[in-house]
Order: sequence, then C-alpha cells, then structure tokens
Amino acid sequence: MSSEIVNKYRNRMAEAYELHRKYVNPQFVRVLEVIGYDRNYVSSEGAYLTDAKGVKVLDFLSGFGVYNIGRNHPYVADVLKEVMDEKTASIVQMDLGVMSGMLAEKLAELAPGDLEAVFFTNSGTEGVEGALKFARQASGKHKLVHCHHAFHGLTLGSLSVNANREFRDRNEPLLPDCVPVPFNDLGALEEALKGGDVGAFIFETVQGKGVFVPDDGYLEGVRELCDKYGTYMIADEVQCGMGRTGKMFAVDHWGVQPDLLVISKALSGGYIPVGAVITTREIHGKIFDSMERCFAHSNTFGQNDLAMAAGLATIDILEKENLSDNAARMGSRIEEGMQKLADKYEMLTEVRAKGLMIGMQFGEPKSMTLKASWKLLHKMNDDLFCQMITMPLLEKHNILSQVAGHGLDTVKILPPLMINDDDVDKFLAAMDDVLKEAHKITGSAWKTVKDLGIRTAKTS
Repeated sequence: MSSEIVNKYRNRMAEAYELHRKYVNPQFVRVLEVIGYDRNYVSSEGAYLTDAKGVKVLDFLSGFGVYNIGRNHPYVADVLKEVMDEKTASIVQMDLGVMSGMLAEKLAELAPGDLEAVFFTNSGTEGVEGALKFARQASGKHKLVHCHHAFHGLTLGSLSVNANREFRDRNEPLLPDCVPVPFNDLGALEEALKGGDVGAFIFETVQGKGVFVPDDGYLEGVRELCDKYGTYMIADEVQCGMGRTGKMFAVDHWGVQPDLLVISKALSGGYIPVGAVITTREIHGKIFDSMERCFAHSNTFGQNDLAMAAGLATIDILEKENLSDNAARMGSRIEEGMQKLADKYEMLTEVRAKGLMIGMQFGEPKSMTLKASWKLLHKMNDDLFCQMITMPLLEKHNILSQVAGHGLDTVKILPPLMINDDDVDKFLAAMDDVLKEAHKITGSAWKTVKDLGIRTAKTS
C-alpha cells in the first residue's frame, strides 16, 4: 500500500519546477529552462533517465559522479530495506555500531598502503574540511597549498582551497595562507613547500573542472616533495574515486599513497549521503590523542547504519560486477572514438580521459568563417560554444552531459560505470552528428545560440 506522501509525490510530479521556483532556487530553474534541460525526470534505472513524456535519456552525467553503479540498483535498495527491517540501534552516539566498523574495515582493505584509519562524513566537502583539519592538527602547520582549477567543495574551508573565482567571489576573506600552484608543475610546488611551513598539499587526483589528468611522474614527484618538506599529501577523490578512472582509486594508477584520501559521491550508491577520510593510524593518533580528545572532530549522522549499509552494498556491486574494469574498457572506447572525431573536426582540439572521466576540449578553428563565428560567440559569453554541443546532445539525441567549467571550452561526461557497447556507440554517433552541425556556419548548432537568447528573454 502506498503511503500518503508517495501518492502526493506521484500526483504532483508536474509541479516540480513551480515548487522550486517558489521555494528553492528560482535562478537554477531559469538556467535549466534557458538551456533546454527542463525535462522533469520522473524515473530512472541503470544508465537511463525517463522524463515526464516517457522519453528515455542516456545519463552521461551520473549526478556529478554519484551513480557509478547506475541509478536505483536493486541490490543496494534491497540491502537498505533489510537494514530498516532489522530495526538497528543506529546513531546511539554514546555507543559504537558494527555497520560502521564493517565499512571502515572494507575501506582499509581497499585503500593504498597503510591507510587504515577511517573517519566518516556526510559529503565530499565535509570530508575535505575534515582532511584539512587533520593535516593542520597533525602537522602543527596551518598553511595549505592547492592547485589552479581545483574544486574541493563549497563550504568555507573547502572554498579556501578552490581556485574558481565564480565560487570564491562574495565569500572572501577565506582561510589565510592558502596558496595556489599550477597542476602538473613540480617546480612551482617545491617553491611553495620549501619554506617548510606548509601543513598540506591538497589536489584532485584527476581534476573535475576540465578533466585534467596528472602527467606521468607528477604524483610520484609530489610524494617526494611532501616527504622532503614535511607536508601532508591529501588526495581528493570525491569524484574520481570508487572505480571511475578504471581502478578503485585514481592514485592506484601511479602507485602513490597519499597521507589522507577523501571519498564520497559514488560510495553512497546514490541512496544515502556518505563520505570518508581514510588516513594512517599515525596521523589519526595525532588528532585523537587522548580520551579528552575522542571527539576532536565529529558529526551527528556520519556513521548512521543506512549510509554504512549503502557503502558496503555499493562496494559489493563495484567488485562483483567488475565495474572498474568496465570503466577502463568503455572509457578507452570513448577516448579512441573521440580522438578519431578530433582528427575529423577542427574545433575539437583535445580529448582528456582516465577511464570514464572524460573531457573534450574545443579551441579556435583555423578556417576564417568559423574563426569569426568562434570569436563572436566568445565575445558574447565565454561558455556559449559548449552549449552548442551539450544542448543538441540532449534535445536531438537524448544524452545528458555538462559544460566542464567556466571559461574552459570543455564538455565533460561522467557516465555510469556499467554502460555497455551500445551506449558508447550511441554517444559517439551523436557526437559525430553534433560536431558536424557545429562546423557548419548555418548548421542547427548555431540555431542553438538564437534559441538561448530567446529563452533567456522569456525567463527574465
């Protein structure tokens, strides 16, 4: 028997945009309407979303990397139902739960090297906040170094090690002594560390904004420099972890052990928010170094049984369905296919990929007619060109993707790790069609720009 809440949910599905316009975030409603993303999805399964008209959309966004195992995986749902039926004694606070101990044990087994002490969080940004606190307390140094193009979350501490002006503006002053350096630049990193006063260097193993992949030797060099200058190494794998790059953790590609590893998003299976900071027993012991400091860092919901069960079930699926291996295979197919399209279409200048974390870089064309149009578009708005890719991908081909970051001219995809060859073929064929139109001065892609202007006027 359906509950009254579920009945109301079903009856009011068509009201989603009006409810959000009135009570939640009207500007985001406008954005979705302007770019034609206002589909009103009503159900989902695996790699597909279904909108209110019954149209199936291939989800190559995965909730920004939440749905690595696909949407509404039945195994995780069944586990959660069983845990609820068990009526566990969750969040007692003045006691300990076996479910959190089991997930910590599993994460310690999977994590590189001797990372075995686990602190659970409710989100990625909360994990970053915790890792920054741990590094500062354990090192006795408050200075932090981070990378250009970094994204580590939007709470104030995480924002202090973000390099994106669009997020930092209106929030400064942030934490003092947070120093940015270029990604993949060991010389700049050493210059920042050589004073010996840096508590931690935090980085995304693969950067989410733009999908920037570390050069071979970079992370090994980072490890050496952090050891040399007494700096802790924090790997933020909130998005690139949990199988996305073709290995359980992206650092595994380079055989490097960070001092602290932050994960979230996909660990949830898409059901219950959960995250974790995994570190060494030595570092953990410097934070929680006495009975008086057993709550040196804590939260209320971090170890709730449903979140812990979701994490355990998600890891089960990742391992049993070999999703890391599938991510490597499907990612390789997409990368190879997109490289062929880059040879065919001049505005597609680079494909950056690690597993199923893929960025497609666009650049100014050489042909004079297209060059003039490119410059005009960028004079109007730095992010306009990529909408000529993402909008027809959705409107014409029913594939959901995203612009990778402000002013980057990069389109990004984060498909579920369980996609198959048919899904890859569908995407590559769609990209071929969209790129062909974008390279015609009178093509339908350029009509997208006109539509954007009309829709913007309508929503103002």
